[in-house]
Amino acid sequence: MAQNKKLILTAGPSITNLEKKYVNDAVSNGWNENFNGYLIKLENTFKKFFKIKYALPTSSCTAALHLILLGLGIKKGDEVIVPDMTWVATASVVRYVGAKPIFTDINKETWTMCPESLKKKITSKTKVIIPVHLYGHPCNMDEIMKIANKNKIHVVEDAAPAIGAKFKNKLVGTFGVASAFSFQGAKLVVAGEGGIILTSNLNLFKKIKQLAAHGRTNKKNKNTFWIEKVGYKYAMSNIQAALCLAQFNRLKELISKKRKIFSWYSHYLKDLKKIKLNKENHPAKSVYWMTTIYIQKSKQRLLASNLAKKLKKKMIDSRPVFPSISTYPMWKSKNNYFSKEFSKYSLNLPSGHDLNKKTVKYISKSLIQILSKDLDNFRN
Repeated sequence: MAQNKKLILTAGPSITNLEKKYVNDAVSNGWNENFNGYLIKLENTFKKFFKIKYALPTSSCTAALHLILLGLGIKKGDEVIVPDMTWVATASVVRYVGAKPIFTDINKETWTMCPESLKKKITSKTKVIIPVHLYGHPCNMDEIMKIANKNKIHVVEDAAPAIGAKFKNKLVGTFGVASAFSFQGAKLVVAGEGGIILTSNLNLFKKIKQLAAHGRTNKKNKNTFWIEKVGYKYAMSNIQAALCLAQFNRLKELISKKRKIFSWYSHYLKDLKKIKLNKENHPAKSVYWMTTIYIQKSKQRLLASNLAKKLKKKMIDSRPVFPSISTYPMWKSKNNYFSKEFSKYSLNLPSGHDLNKKTVKYISKSLIQILSKDLDNFRN
């Protein structure tokens, strides 16, 4: 097996002439009276696609989550439940507003928020549940919504990596009171950086829109620069919106490629029993933002960090999954969750849009070579 000469990267966007056309137009013409043209188009496109009433582009998904919690009035003394397996921002925004993040374990099949663990974490102080659709796979939203509704708790979806994913044919981002998506440079749809808030709650939307613009008011009898409350600079730029809109207009194509990449891995790694892939769990439909493997228990089990080093020698980049975030020093949490084991033995494989079948075959064969000495059953 000939070694690849160039490092195969873990992620990477798909940029075409459409993105260049939109961005060039925004750079050339998106000023003065046209300063928000692409922002308005992006908002309207999202509202139509998700069948939601309000959309607000933001500077990041972190900013979006922060604004939602502020808009819901979450404060010191409140508790917000988040999964133990996610990017730290999901919990950090809880601290931003003075509340306490409470961590749930993850489901062993989907690697998303475990409903049974969630039930045990609810107290009289619980005000919000933030499920995360990890690596593009939807959470069990039926169970989570049932638990939340029974206890009269808001659900805010962190759908950062899961744009276009569905649960029971319903788009993620449309279940709770609000949701947040990410357009960071490694995501399915990119804008370099950026995020968006979706909600059909008018009162919430009014609050977050004002907070995102320094607390500025739009009352007719007030000065253009009149500020009513302390707010934030959380706006997306028109140029970012142009790039994002072009990407979103190709969403079907981008999801199709991600699902194809996963299908190639699934085919080539089918006989490698030492690993488990993040296959979608019915009735969820994943967008497979990141193809991820979990190294099963065995006598000679390899840590994901060691596997990453071995892959790097074969010019294959990989990405560790998130650490169990309850183990971070600032939380003072003592959970003994499956998420801790998962973080030690799981790895994101190269999943960029530019991957082809031949490259995925090389990566798969390299994995088999590392994890198993027998290549006789390798699938051609």
